[in-house]
Amino acid sequence: MQLLDCVKGEVVSEVKLQDRPYRICLTDRNTATVDIVGKKIQMIKVQDKTLTKGRELTVSKIMHGLTSNRNTLLVSYHNQPWLEEISMDGNVLHQFDKSGKSQHFKSPEFMCTTPGGSVFVSDHGTNTITKVDEQLNILQTCTSLLLDGPCGITAVTENQILVCSFRNHSILLLQPFTNTVSTLLGEDDGIENPYSLTYCPDQKKVYVAPTGQIGTIKVYQMS
Repeated sequence: MQLLDCVKGEVVSEVKLQDRPYRICLTDRNTATVDIVGKKIQMIKVQDKTLTKGRELTVSKIMHGLTSNRNTLLVSYHNQPWLEEISMDGNVLHQFDKSGKSQHFKSPEFMCTTPGGSVFVSDHGTNTITKVDEQLNILQTCTSLLLDGPCGITAVTENQILVCSFRNHSILLLQPFTNTVSTLLGEDDGIENPYSLTYCPDQKKVYVAPTGQIGTIKVYQMS
Protein backbone atom coordinates (compact mmCIF):
# COMPACT_ATOMS: atom_id res chain seq x y z
CA MET A 1 0.00 0.00 0.00
CA GLN A 2 1.32 3.44 -0.94
CA LEU A 3 0.76 6.96 0.32
CA LEU A 4 0.86 9.40 -2.61
CA ASP A 5 1.44 13.15 -2.76
CA CYS A 6 -1.29 14.05 -5.26
CA VAL A 7 0.19 17.48 -5.96
CA LYS A 8 3.72 16.29 -6.75
CA GLY A 9 2.71 12.86 -8.01
CA GLU A 10 5.23 11.15 -5.76
CA VAL A 11 5.17 8.13 -3.47
CA VAL A 12 5.64 9.41 0.09
CA SER A 13 5.48 6.15 2.03
CA GLU A 14 4.90 2.46 1.40
CA VAL A 15 4.05 -0.55 3.55
CA LYS A 16 4.12 -4.23 2.54
CA LEU A 17 1.00 -6.31 3.17
CA GLN A 18 0.65 -10.06 3.58
CA ASP A 19 -1.43 -10.38 0.40
CA ARG A 20 -3.02 -8.28 -2.32
CA PRO A 21 -4.94 -5.20 -1.13
CA TYR A 22 -8.37 -5.10 -2.72
CA ARG A 23 -10.47 -2.27 -1.24
CA ILE A 24 -9.62 0.70 0.96
CA CYS A 25 -11.47 3.32 2.99
CA LEU A 26 -10.69 5.91 5.62
CA THR A 27 -12.04 5.38 9.11
CA ASP A 28 -10.64 8.75 10.22
CA ARG A 29 -8.10 11.29 8.97
CA ASN A 30 -5.23 9.18 10.28
CA THR A 31 -6.43 5.63 9.74
CA ALA A 32 -7.00 3.67 6.53
CA THR A 33 -8.70 0.28 6.47
CA VAL A 34 -7.66 -2.18 3.78
CA ASP A 35 -9.50 -5.25 2.52
CA ILE A 36 -6.85 -7.93 2.02
CA VAL A 37 -7.97 -10.48 -0.60
CA GLY A 38 -9.51 -13.26 1.45
CA LYS A 39 -10.91 -12.75 4.93
CA LYS A 40 -8.60 -10.12 6.41
CA ILE A 41 -9.01 -6.42 7.20
CA GLN A 42 -5.79 -4.52 7.90
CA MET A 43 -5.74 -1.17 9.70
CA ILE A 44 -3.05 1.25 8.48
CA LYS A 45 -2.01 4.26 10.53
CA VAL A 46 -0.93 7.46 8.78
CA GLN A 47 1.33 9.63 10.92
CA ASP A 48 3.95 12.18 9.88
CA LYS A 49 3.44 11.05 6.26
CA THR A 50 4.43 7.50 7.19
CA LEU A 51 2.34 4.32 6.89
CA THR A 52 2.47 1.68 9.63
CA LYS A 53 0.41 -1.46 10.22
CA GLY A 54 -2.18 -1.46 12.98
CA ARG A 55 -4.83 -3.93 14.07
CA GLU A 56 -5.88 -6.86 11.87
CA LEU A 57 -9.42 -8.29 11.75
CA THR A 58 -10.80 -11.52 10.34
CA VAL A 59 -14.26 -11.71 8.76
CA SER A 60 -16.56 -14.65 8.05
CA LYS A 61 -16.48 -14.82 4.25
CA ILE A 62 -14.46 -13.57 1.28
CA MET A 63 -15.34 -9.89 1.08
CA HIS A 64 -15.41 -7.42 -1.77
CA GLY A 65 -16.88 -4.10 -0.63
CA LEU A 66 -15.68 -2.01 2.31
CA THR A 67 -16.61 1.34 3.84
CA SER A 68 -16.79 2.92 7.29
CA ASN A 69 -19.57 4.75 9.07
CA ARG A 70 -19.50 6.30 12.54
CA ASN A 71 -16.68 4.14 13.91
CA THR A 72 -17.97 0.91 12.40
CA LEU A 73 -17.11 -0.98 9.22
CA LEU A 74 -19.55 -2.19 6.59
CA VAL A 75 -18.51 -5.02 4.27
CA SER A 76 -20.11 -6.81 1.34
CA TYR A 77 -19.55 -10.41 0.32
CA HIS A 78 -19.54 -11.25 -3.36
CA ASN A 79 -19.93 -14.99 -3.93
CA GLN A 80 -22.57 -15.25 -1.20
CA PRO A 81 -24.40 -11.90 -1.56
CA TRP A 82 -24.44 -10.50 1.93
CA LEU A 83 -23.75 -7.33 3.93
CA GLU A 84 -22.46 -6.96 7.47
CA GLU A 85 -21.75 -4.11 9.86
CA ILE A 86 -18.86 -4.92 12.19
CA SER A 87 -17.17 -3.08 15.04
CA MET A 88 -13.54 -2.01 14.99
CA ASP A 89 -12.92 -5.07 17.18
CA GLY A 90 -14.35 -7.39 14.55
CA ASN A 91 -17.71 -8.10 16.23
CA VAL A 92 -20.75 -8.42 13.95
CA LEU A 93 -23.28 -5.70 14.84
CA HIS A 94 -25.84 -6.09 12.06
CA GLN A 95 -26.41 -8.40 9.11
CA PHE A 96 -28.50 -7.92 5.99
CA ASP A 97 -31.80 -9.69 6.48
CA LYS A 98 -32.31 -11.80 3.37
CA SER A 99 -35.78 -13.03 4.31
CA GLY A 100 -38.02 -12.11 1.42
CA LYS A 101 -35.19 -10.09 -0.20
CA SER A 102 -32.75 -12.86 -1.09
CA GLN A 103 -32.58 -11.81 -4.75
CA HIS A 104 -31.88 -8.12 -4.11
CA PHE A 105 -28.09 -8.49 -4.24
CA LYS A 106 -26.20 -10.68 -6.69
CA SER A 107 -22.69 -9.22 -6.87
CA PRO A 108 -22.32 -6.37 -4.35
CA GLU A 109 -18.90 -5.01 -5.33
CA PHE A 110 -18.21 -1.56 -3.85
CA MET A 111 -19.58 0.52 -0.98
CA CYS A 112 -19.29 4.19 -0.01
CA THR A 113 -20.45 6.47 2.79
CA THR A 114 -21.69 10.02 2.25
CA PRO A 115 -20.58 12.93 4.49
CA GLY A 116 -23.92 12.61 6.30
CA GLY A 117 -23.58 8.87 6.93
CA SER A 118 -25.68 7.33 4.15
CA VAL A 119 -24.32 4.09 2.70
CA PHE A 120 -24.54 3.09 -0.98
CA VAL A 121 -23.73 -0.29 -2.53
CA SER A 122 -23.00 -0.97 -6.21
CA ASP A 123 -24.03 -4.34 -7.64
CA HIS A 124 -22.79 -5.26 -11.11
CA GLY A 125 -24.93 -8.40 -11.09
CA THR A 126 -28.19 -6.44 -10.92
CA ASN A 127 -26.91 -3.16 -12.42
CA THR A 128 -28.23 -1.26 -9.42
CA ILE A 129 -27.11 1.12 -6.68
CA THR A 130 -28.73 0.46 -3.30
CA LYS A 131 -28.95 2.81 -0.34
CA VAL A 132 -29.04 1.17 3.10
CA ASP A 133 -29.23 2.47 6.64
CA GLU A 134 -26.93 1.65 9.57
CA GLN A 135 -28.91 -1.54 10.29
CA LEU A 136 -28.51 -2.53 6.60
CA ASN A 137 -32.18 -2.08 5.80
CA ILE A 138 -32.83 -1.17 2.16
CA LEU A 139 -33.91 2.47 1.80
CA GLN A 140 -33.68 3.04 -1.94
CA THR A 141 -32.74 1.21 -5.14
CA CYS A 142 -31.47 3.19 -8.12
CA THR A 143 -31.68 1.78 -11.65
CA SER A 144 -30.82 3.21 -15.06
CA LEU A 145 -29.91 2.00 -18.54
CA LEU A 146 -26.63 3.86 -18.02
CA LEU A 147 -25.74 1.55 -15.12
CA ASP A 148 -23.98 -1.25 -16.99
CA GLY A 149 -21.60 -3.12 -14.73
CA PRO A 150 -21.44 -0.57 -11.88
CA CYS A 151 -18.22 -0.95 -9.89
CA GLY A 152 -16.39 1.78 -7.98
CA ILE A 153 -18.56 4.28 -6.15
CA THR A 154 -17.76 7.40 -4.13
CA ALA A 155 -19.72 10.24 -2.55
CA VAL A 156 -19.16 13.93 -3.27
CA THR A 157 -22.20 15.18 -1.32
CA GLU A 158 -25.44 13.67 -0.02
CA ASN A 159 -26.95 14.13 -3.49
CA GLN A 160 -23.89 13.55 -5.67
CA ILE A 161 -22.69 9.96 -5.93
CA LEU A 162 -20.10 9.07 -8.58
CA VAL A 163 -20.24 5.58 -10.08
CA CYS A 164 -17.94 3.67 -12.44
CA SER A 165 -20.07 2.16 -15.22
CA PHE A 166 -17.58 -0.47 -16.36
CA ARG A 167 -19.18 -1.68 -19.59
CA ASN A 168 -20.44 1.78 -20.56
CA HIS A 169 -16.91 3.25 -20.27
CA SER A 170 -18.23 6.14 -18.23
CA ILE A 171 -18.35 7.85 -14.86
CA LEU A 172 -21.94 8.48 -13.85
CA LEU A 173 -23.49 11.04 -11.52
CA LEU A 174 -26.26 9.60 -9.34
CA GLN A 175 -28.55 12.08 -7.59
CA PRO A 176 -30.48 10.04 -5.00
CA PHE A 177 -32.92 12.83 -4.06
CA THR A 178 -34.46 12.64 -7.54
CA ASN A 179 -33.28 9.09 -8.33
CA THR A 180 -31.66 10.28 -11.56
CA VAL A 181 -28.48 9.14 -13.30
CA SER A 182 -26.47 11.10 -15.88
CA THR A 183 -23.10 10.76 -17.59
CA LEU A 184 -20.34 12.92 -16.11
CA LEU A 185 -17.33 11.55 -18.03
CA GLY A 186 -17.20 9.22 -21.03
CA GLU A 187 -14.97 7.71 -23.68
CA ASP A 188 -14.29 11.16 -25.17
CA ASP A 189 -12.74 12.05 -21.80
CA GLY A 190 -10.45 9.03 -21.89
CA ILE A 191 -12.61 6.77 -19.72
CA GLU A 192 -12.23 3.07 -20.57
CA ASN A 193 -13.47 0.24 -18.34
CA PRO A 194 -13.31 2.30 -15.12
CA TYR A 195 -13.09 0.04 -12.08
CA SER A 196 -12.63 2.22 -9.01
CA LEU A 197 -12.52 5.91 -8.13
CA THR A 198 -12.35 8.35 -5.27
CA TYR A 199 -12.98 12.05 -4.73
CA CYS A 200 -10.71 14.58 -3.03
CA PRO A 201 -12.86 17.36 -1.48
CA ASP A 202 -9.84 19.59 -0.80
CA GLN A 203 -8.81 19.75 -4.46
CA LYS A 204 -12.22 18.90 -5.96
CA LYS A 205 -10.61 16.23 -8.09
CA VAL A 206 -11.77 12.76 -9.12
CA TYR A 207 -9.20 9.96 -9.30
CA VAL A 208 -10.14 7.06 -11.59
CA ALA A 209 -8.39 3.70 -11.84
CA PRO A 210 -9.16 1.89 -15.13
CA THR A 211 -8.55 -1.79 -15.76
CA GLY A 212 -5.94 -2.81 -18.31
CA GLN A 213 -3.78 0.26 -17.64
CA ILE A 214 -1.39 -0.86 -14.93
CA GLY A 215 0.22 1.98 -13.01
CA THR A 216 -2.24 4.58 -14.28
CA ILE A 217 -4.58 6.78 -12.27
CA LYS A 218 -6.50 9.37 -14.25
CA VAL A 219 -7.27 12.70 -12.59
CA TYR A 220 -10.24 14.94 -13.46
CA GLN A 221 -11.08 18.38 -12.09
CA MET A 222 -14.65 18.91 -10.92
CA SER A 223 -16.18 22.35 -11.13
